[in-house]
Amino acid sequence: NLVVGATGLVGGDICRRLAAEGRPVRAFVRATSDPAKVEALKDQGVEIVAGDLCDPASLQAACQGVKAVISTASSMPFSYVPGENDIQSVDLEGVICLIDAAQSRGAQHFVYISFTMDNEFPLRNAKRAVEQRLKDSGLTYTILRPSYFMEVWLNPAVGFDAANGTARIYGSGQNPLSLISFPDVAQFAVSSLGNPAARNAIIELGGPEALSQLQTVQIFEELGGRPFEVEYVPETALADQKATATDPMQQSFAGLMQKYARGDVVDMQQTLSAFPVHLTSVREYAQNVLGAA
Repeated sequence: NLVVGATGLVGGDICRRLAAEGRPVRAFVRATSDPAKVEALKDQGVEIVAGDLCDPASLQAACQGVKAVISTASSMPFSYVPGENDIQSVDLEGVICLIDAAQSRGAQHFVYISFTMDNEFPLRNAKRAVEQRLKDSGLTYTILRPSYFMEVWLNPAVGFDAANGTARIYGSGQNPLSLISFPDVAQFAVSSLGNPAARNAIIELGGPEALSQLQTVQIFEELGGRPFEVEYVPETALADQKATATDPMQQSFAGLMQKYARGDVVDMQQTLSAFPVHLTSVREYAQNVLGAA
């Protein structure tokens, strides 16, 4: 099993889970990957292969002898370099090149981590184009479309600071979101290997309940025992931000925030009948965050 994006949140957890199950796993890492993360993968018994999504020869080598490919790779947000390592070169052209390499090297199954978000912005357009290429490739495919990750969107980087009791609310804060925890997405990816329900399927993923941003704040307030200071960002400001952004990453962030404001609900009942995965609730996540604070 080849994991591309192996030093990222989801990719790293996929490698850990596969290795813990005693399944062979090969991690595709860039020369610029965090050495500590690469060493952690090695310590888990993961085979390391170096390369780059922008280097087709390295993809061909990485896919040699591989039965399944799992791609979580994205330039956003941490490795984005305009014109060099960006949405066009990585999220679109790089992943398409990976699909081509998997196909030519005889891989049987390709699991692609996409997302539910479906308004118009560059990252969404790249992911939908990759999905189409994968469906047309002839490979057995599983396209996982998770909603927003708790670890990313309930984080100080986007204005949700549990430690200091502050929260930035996008839009009215009243539209429900099916926030999901990234280890749960990793488990779905691992469970997709060999599960007939994952064969040539597009599967949307969300958490166990849909909560509004304000309901999420209330959970943190209740568990933390103090009120939050809340700041609102109106949808008009998000629309202006998207309209005036000149960089594809900024356009994509604004698009993601717009959709976050409007809500994103995923009904998991049917999916859970085929994939017995425990879904982490916002309350469980808040308990962990506040317990560590």
